[in-house]
Amino acid sequence: MNIQTDIGGKIRNLAVLVLCVPVLAGCFGAAAVGVGTGTLVLLDRRNPETFVSDEAMEIRAANRINEKYGDKVHVNVTTYNRMILLTGEVPTAAIKADAEKIASGVPNVKSISNELAIAGPAGFGGRGNDSYITSKVKARFVDADKFAANHVKVVTEAGVVFLLGLVTQAEANAAVEIARTTGGVQKVVRVFEIISPEQAQALDNNPPAAQGATTTPKK
Repeated sequence: MNIQTDIGGKIRNLAVLVLCVPVLAGCFGAAAVGVGTGTLVLLDRRNPETFVSDEAMEIRAANRINEKYGDKVHVNVTTYNRMILLTGEVPTAAIKADAEKIASGVPNVKSISNELAIAGPAGFGGRGNDSYITSKVKARFVDADKFAANHVKVVTEAGVVFLLGLVTQAEANAAVEIARTTGGVQKVVRVFEIISPEQAQALDNNPPAAQGATTTPKK
């Protein structure tokens, strides 16, 4: 299957998260024990319901595209704060447009960024190199210590790095600069939602997992 989403793993994590969401506000320990994703949701600027919804949207969109096109395409589906990012390769412009239409039919989608290239599927060597670039960018985020690395999601496709997250303008600029100067990166594309420093501070001091509230970011 060419849809680059670990469907089985995501379903398992999603099932645990669905069970955890009702208790996230009152019992951090119970939510975080035994599942890495459960710990991540506590550190995320998204509220727990959105975190879970993003996971479900990725699964649904990837499944629907794969059911229709299978090995004819190589499509990555990434969702952050109900915004879907499509990356990878498809053979025609018509299929590119249809993949976006399929993804837009998933419930709760806020917007779609269609970055699919019209080309033959990337080989395993290229995909492996993309994974390596992603790991290098994430490691450099940690080393630079200019913002919390978990606040920026990194996706790499054919050497192009896509950055997602709820971040301040300063955090976005720092992330782009670090990614841009990482070896092997051909280009950096911002897919951020920009929030004010005050919003960021409020979310970091009293994360949505604790307050059980939704924050509407500024575009």
